[in-house]
Amino acid sequence: MIQWRASVAGLLPRARALALVGLIAAGLAGCSSAPSRLEPAPLPPSPNLLGVRQAWSVQIGEVSFPLVVQTAGHVVGVAAGDGAVSLLDARTGEALWRVSVGAPLTAGVGHDGRLAAVMTTDNELVALQDGRELWRQRLTAPSYTAPLVAGARVFVLGADRTVSAYDGQSGRRLWSQSRSGEALVLRQPGVLTAVGDTLVVGLAGRLVGLNPLNGGARWEVPLASPRGTNDVERLVDLVGVVTRQGSVVCARAFQAAVGCVDAARGALLWTKPAVGASGLAGDAGLVLGFEFDGTLVAWQRQDGERAWTMNQLRYRALSGSVLMGPALVVGDDAGRLHFLARQDGALQTRIETDGTPVAATPVVAGNTLVVVTSAGRVLGLRPE
Repeated sequence: MIQWRASVAGLLPRARALALVGLIAAGLAGCSSAPSRLEPAPLPPSPNLLGVRQAWSVQIGEVSFPLVVQTAGHVVGVAAGDGAVSLLDARTGEALWRVSVGAPLTAGVGHDGRLAAVMTTDNELVALQDGRELWRQRLTAPSYTAPLVAGARVFVLGADRTVSAYDGQSGRRLWSQSRSGEALVLRQPGVLTAVGDTLVVGLAGRLVGLNPLNGGARWEVPLASPRGTNDVERLVDLVGVVTRQGSVVCARAFQAAVGCVDAARGALLWTKPAVGASGLAGDAGLVLGFEFDGTLVAWQRQDGERAWTMNQLRYRALSGSVLMGPALVVGDDAGRLHFLARQDGALQTRIETDGTPVAATPVVAGNTLVVVTSAGRVLGLRPE
């Protein structure tokens, strides 16, 4: 379920903020539960056209926050909601190290294979390395986006739309750039990634390219614009995960649009209306994403024209998706993994996990598909 919150730091009087929180809760109860009142169609039998086997399985504890699983070579970062953070070897499932930060988490895990960073419910950014805490910094606002660890630095996107950079070893703040905007933000991961020597960030409905050395803006491209007459209707945010080919980054604006930007030139290539709430997958030919009701849409990467759609997984509260060879892999709220043909969305195979929702977008590390469930089971799956 997508959660929302009011971001009120310096933006709204407290009374109005509380009123908006109630309004959001009421509105979300209507829109997010609407699909659950519609009965999904029965799933067809699995044709078992792809062979997939479990290579390993580990338990990390219940995942109760918007976990983002990142890869760096054969290393993946995972965490439980209670603050237990691990780096795993995707080849074997063995923990390279595991440590608790002592507080529940709101975002993570960002890492580069050695240095990892997470955000706690105390608004603390915590850096970890070799199974020990290096440093922590208290921020002025929460963050729901996994920190980016790159170039010996840790970058953070706050819920108040502040972007900050910290020295990876000392925790010293190097720079911070703030931007005022709409009063509300999504309580789910946003866009924070690196393309060459540019830090690419989602701020409201825009992709923004920043200089990672000082935070200076290099370019700014809108994917969607606020619309409506009140703060809830005008909410527009970019959501993770993005799909990237070379310097071209394609992202989704929450329930508004999908678009692609050339991050080398800061140029908008195309944008198309779309009503999804989760990130995108893709390759050199297609951009793939699920709409809010579970309809899978494939857009041509070159110009954004629709290639095909598939609606057999509607109303199943799907996770984000990832391409693994010729198959698009997506999880659902019953712990199933659906492997779909990249060329038309046809079901290739389906496997069961532990019966709890898939908690994060699956990732591919080498030849291993890594999947995390809400109950904290981490699976390493490989094609046969």
